Amino acid sequence: MIMITALSWIPKGSLKAVPDAAEPPSKEEIKELIESGAFVGSVDGSNEDGEDIEEEEDGDQISEVDRAKAVAEAFGKSSNSKSSSMEVDEVAAAMKELDMDNYDEEDDGIELFSSGLGDLYYPSNELDPYLKDAADDDDDDEEDIDDTTIKPTDSVIICARNEDEVSHLEVYVYEESSNGSPNMYVHHHIVIPEFPLCTAWIDCPLKGGDKGNFVAIGSKDSPTIEIWDLDVRDEVLPCVQLGGIEEMKIIKKKKSKKEKIRKPIYKEGSHTDSVLGLAWNKEFRNILASASADRKVKVWDVATGQCKITMEHHTKEVQAVAWNHYAPEVLLSGSFDQTVVLKDGRQPSHSGFKWSVMSDVESLAWNPHNDHSFVVSLEDGTVKGFDIRAAQSGSDSDLKPSFTIQAHDQDKGVSSISYNTSAPNLLATGSMDKTVKLWDLSNNEPSCITSHKPKAGAVFSISFSADNPFLLAIGGSKGELHVWDTLLDANVARKYGKNQS
Repeated sequence: MIMITALSWIPKGSLKAVPDAAEPPSKEEIKELIESGAFVGSVDGSNEDGEDIEEEEDGDQISEVDRAKAVAEAFGKSSNSKSSSMEVDEVAAAMKELDMDNYDEEDDGIELFSSGLGDLYYPSNELDPYLKDAADDDDDDEEDIDDTTIKPTDSVIICARNEDEVSHLEVYVYEESSNGSPNMYVHHHIVIPEFPLCTAWIDCPLKGGDKGNFVAIGSKDSPTIEIWDLDVRDEVLPCVQLGGIEEMKIIKKKKSKKEKIRKPIYKEGSHTDSVLGLAWNKEFRNILASASADRKVKVWDVATGQCKITMEHHTKEVQAVAWNHYAPEVLLSGSFDQTVVLKDGRQPSHSGFKWSVMSDVESLAWNPHNDHSFVVSLEDGTVKGFDIRAAQSGSDSDLKPSFTIQAHDQDKGVSSISYNTSAPNLLATGSMDKTVKLWDLSNNEPSCITSHKPKAGAVFSISFSADNPFLLAIGGSKGELHVWDTLLDANVARKYGKNQS
């Protein structure tokens, strides 16, 4: 199974020209990783049959051996894994072929002082094949260095990707060219321990300086929000972890004193289920909002690693969160309880405003061109627009949507939406029906400008670039990143060509 589940554009010039090489983890970090139980998959307090469990009186913790095995498996080093056995066999076969036991014995077929191409002396450098090869290698090295250097003019996209049960972040470089044929390639990748569901780029200077270059990740089978440094290659551990499991304890069923199961003890303020949505606050750069399957919305201070606010205004899984561009304390959240709620972070205990949307929420987006409107995409294929000024009037009758469009197939959810930051009222929608559409929302009378089928499979995530506003990144079930230059579409060029910067 290969798929891209989430993606984010990184502003131009944010990434180091040549990312640093990661330092190997210290003994203390490895010990902390083992003791944390971070690689234990279960995060609930019941067994597979749903039976209740109770903690042992002595509160026994998981053995060091079990922890070590879990960490080894997570790093692909488990001694009893099939892949490890194959790797050992391959190494053994390679060593046998090299015949290292007889390394010092001379081959009778080769003379030490022979004549021919093996000679150490040549009349000129031009005739020396070794110098020629060395020169070619130097040229190749220069090309390799050029490929690994990220220019300030390069666009960069971070993709959360899963392939054959291995999850990783891929950092793509998108190079524009004068001849109209862009070049896109994976610059480097970071292996991550859990199946990723959402990402949010962060520039909070977590390691000092004026700015940082980090990405926060929410995962399917973990309550932990991991923050990774994108300016470091081959990193093994995230630089910050928000929430997560403090420790695992062995407990046993009430009905059976022999059978035991693991029970997670969570860190203070942690989510207790999968993290489904993330939103970074661009004004208060140390603030990150999260949405979870545990029905909670949390606000974190990424600089201290602490949860500052927990809100429980939804009754089912919370799928998405979004900060207002003009009032950065105002937060939207959307849930499978078929509501969208607006809350003010300065008054988290206030009930806020609630809109019923009649279907499970898939995605949310504030209009970047004003402070009062937002759109929500839903599981039933519709997209609805709302004006918060109507909600502030206090009448329930004013909570109706400004518009509703059947944007995609009814049985296929609209998984992702993205506003264009340059052209007002231009919205992109991506769906499980494998299409991406562009809409003109002018005067709350939406019209479809164009429809595109990018061969990405079911579309999971789309995003317009802020630096190149008409480039739309697309990721889906086929696991290949697509970048659509929407201005190449005749309808888009005719309507918005003048907005190109």
